[in-house]
Amino acid sequence: MVNEKENDIVSKIVSLCKRRGIIFQDSEIYGGIQGFYDYGPVGSQMKLNWKNLWWRDNVIRRRDVVGIDGSIITHPKVWEASGHVQNFGDLLVECKNCHHRFRPDLLDDPSKCPDCGGPFTAPRKFNILFQTEVGVIEGEKMTAYLKGEACQTIYLDFINVVDSTRVKIPFGIAQIGKAFRNEITPKNFLYRAREFEQWDIQYFVHPAEMDKWYEYWKDNRMNWYQKIFNHKDQLRFRQHAPDELAFYAKKAFDIEYRAPWGWAEMEGIHWRGDYDLTQHSKFSGKDLSYNDPVSHEKYLPWITETSGGVDRSFFFMLLDAYHEDKLENGEIRTWLQISPIISAYKMAIFPLAANKPELVQKAESIYQSLSRKYSIDWDDSSNIGKKYRRQDEIGTPWCLTVDYQTMEDDTVTIRDRDTMEQIRLKSSEVLSWLEKKLENL
Repeated sequence: MVNEKENDIVSKIVSLCKRRGIIFQDSEIYGGIQGFYDYGPVGSQMKLNWKNLWWRDNVIRRRDVVGIDGSIITHPKVWEASGHVQNFGDLLVECKNCHHRFRPDLLDDPSKCPDCGGPFTAPRKFNILFQTEVGVIEGEKMTAYLKGEACQTIYLDFINVVDSTRVKIPFGIAQIGKAFRNEITPKNFLYRAREFEQWDIQYFVHPAEMDKWYEYWKDNRMNWYQKIFNHKDQLRFRQHAPDELAFYAKKAFDIEYRAPWGWAEMEGIHWRGDYDLTQHSKFSGKDLSYNDPVSHEKYLPWITETSGGVDRSFFFMLLDAYHEDKLENGEIRTWLQISPIISAYKMAIFPLAANKPELVQKAESIYQSLSRKYSIDWDDSSNIGKKYRRQDEIGTPWCLTVDYQTMEDDTVTIRDRDTMEQIRLKSSEVLSWLEKKLENL
């Protein structure tokens, strides 16, 4: 059961996201559309930083992983080969009175409709791929599908990547891409949406080394999240039971976060064997085998997949970072304890008084110097306390204030988000100070 306090935390995150320009409900002026969200001025930068951090650690800083950016629409046979057309769906029950549909596994009481109390039909299968059409002439359009998962283009480009680069097995292909699922019951904010992003690594190995690389990536991905999240005890592995495993899988683990509604999947580490390359070879008629340049052995590689939700992990990161503190004056301070590498702004610049040209001019010169290298916010409105509160709520790690003492000795005040402690620093030293703070993140 989810208690009121836990529900309240989700509501507070949703409210904060709207209030501070992190995430908005899509099409809100028309009443919204469930399962679709827009990232605002602050959130779009935070999400970009979130993805860039993953890309840096999994592609840029590795010699054995390369990246691609696949299209959203692919040939419809791709989804026949993958099994999505036949098998990608949810079991649904329909209320015989109001005709609303629900996933039975998400119902508190599977015997009656939560909306009207009516009885249900027997469960039926519903495919959740989004259909579209390719072509402009009616009667000649081809039925196609939006990506049900981002990874399929990696398999399609496997041979092209091998032929156009110097990669040798073992190696991985990484991608951050959009996916679409026509979920019946989108819920829990970003956790179950209809449009979302995934980050995937498909790591191709010799079959004899599958166990070794599977365990490597399982540990690697958990360690990555543990370095970012503040509360490591809120992360765990959950092994799939035998009746959950795909027929081609020897094992599968989920990295889960302890969300307010219970443990929830954030990323999966999947044993895919040679299933995907076999299927696409069969349906396309193309040989997707790998020719080892050293041993001259020809074989279909086996695949360890790491596949995570960008949006849902971003949501969990916000939940993990959310703090409320009661100050001495009785005020509640809300702040996000996120890594400076993820925050939308690395620093915010304040002139203490917007009507003092000398303060504004000095603050402007510091802003121009820092913003050449980093994302810096500027705020010359309201009082200093309100400025701090705004930056705390979006997770800005440091705030710099140009005050009257600056005009006397050229020092500025730098205030830390987490401790609220303040130091004074020469304005000429701020850039090197900030560089040092950010260099090892």
